[in-house]
Amino acid sequence: MAEITVQHIEQAGVVGAGGAGFPTHVKLSGKSDTVILNAAECEPLLHKDKETLRYYGREVLDGLAAAMRLTGAERGFVGIKEKYTDIIDLLVGMLPSDIEIAPLKNTYPAGDEFVLTYDVTRRVIPPGGIPLNVGVVTMNVETALNVARSPAAPVTTKFISIAGAVANPCTLQVPVGVSFRECVAAAGGETVNDPNYMIGGVMMGRLEDDFDAPVLKTTGAIIVLPSDHYVVRRHRRDWTAQVRIGRSACDQCSFCTELCPRYLLGHPIEPHRAMRSLGFNLLGEANVRGTSFCCECNLCSMFSCPENLDPKDICAQNKRRIADEGEKWRDPPFNPKRPGIHLANRKLPIDKLMTRLGLNRFRNVGPLITEPLQTSKVAVALSQHVGAPCEPLVKVGQKVRVADALAKPPMRNGKIALGAPVHASIGGTVKSIDDGFIRIEA
Repeated sequence: MAEITVQHIEQAGVVGAGGAGFPTHVKLSGKSDTVILNAAECEPLLHKDKETLRYYGREVLDGLAAAMRLTGAERGFVGIKEKYTDIIDLLVGMLPSDIEIAPLKNTYPAGDEFVLTYDVTRRVIPPGGIPLNVGVVTMNVETALNVARSPAAPVTTKFISIAGAVANPCTLQVPVGVSFRECVAAAGGETVNDPNYMIGGVMMGRLEDDFDAPVLKTTGAIIVLPSDHYVVRRHRRDWTAQVRIGRSACDQCSFCTELCPRYLLGHPIEPHRAMRSLGFNLLGEANVRGTSFCCECNLCSMFSCPENLDPKDICAQNKRRIADEGEKWRDPPFNPKRPGIHLANRKLPIDKLMTRLGLNRFRNVGPLITEPLQTSKVAVALSQHVGAPCEPLVKVGQKVRVADALAKPPMRNGKIALGAPVHASIGGTVKSIDDGFIRIEA
């Protein structure tokens, strides 16, 4: 196998496949002593990372080893839930001496990189920081696979969980740019008459009403739910109603804060105090400024609050308002001793979360269909990553083959802007370039 370089990773268009989409070549240009493979997959009903490890474990470990070499790390860990004993047994026989299994509890949000970093290394990332601040790089399972493949092939496919109200819950390998509708059809189609698509997961995902919208490099799941499902009703709540109800009903019980993973890591965020901003202009107060460090895991809104209020959305709105007004907290208070006291005993078991969300009615399985999904048309987004949208390299009417470069990041002030190139996921003809997409038909 060719030695993997940062240039290979950049040219292949590898980005964080777990949802964030940060360009991986930039992340691996830093220096660390530890790299953690994030295989926690803590969102309910998701199975793609586990299934990717089952079928492509050796390649994933090759990608992890490459990340360790590029960042100078001496240690590598596979952070995976201890319940997946079959996958752990499979990986143990492949592990080199400098990589080990880090078994995780079946809790939410075990996959949050701040929580994961603490669980594996006992290092606490400071408020507003990144894992690299404590000498750690975290990497999603599929990202590591794409790193391993980068010398030979760019990113043109995506592993995705299809779950919820579908005939055959499964994991698919699909072309980047295929429609959500086609993915669900490949899982046997919806089993309800009024389907709603949650993209990414029921906790941190989003509702998507356009079923023909395309899969991105960062898409991890499509969860199909009926309109009357608790999760759908929560995500469709009107903001004005949330504010009105929250202002009158929040009794400052602090349950949202007591289970907040970032508060438990010692960060200065207290969602119950942030709820006070509904009734007062408290932007300058520390309790509201602390919402800058909200990870938007939704635990406070979807589980903790006994009044069914929405502290997460309040925190998120304050977070954006603070950013817009330039109220960055440059030296926030930080209690790194708090995790050792509280975190271990306040993690939410996934079984309890699934019961609370009414997800036990769906089959919690996701076997990989090994045959990649075939399609005759895709819409490849010019922006599938953190950074600047790509600029097209092709023209309407041009013939392209799988893996041909379609677009690349622009030049800014004599340098390539932060981003990652995108490539053709099917062979065919470029039909249009508009609205931020390059559409190809076979």
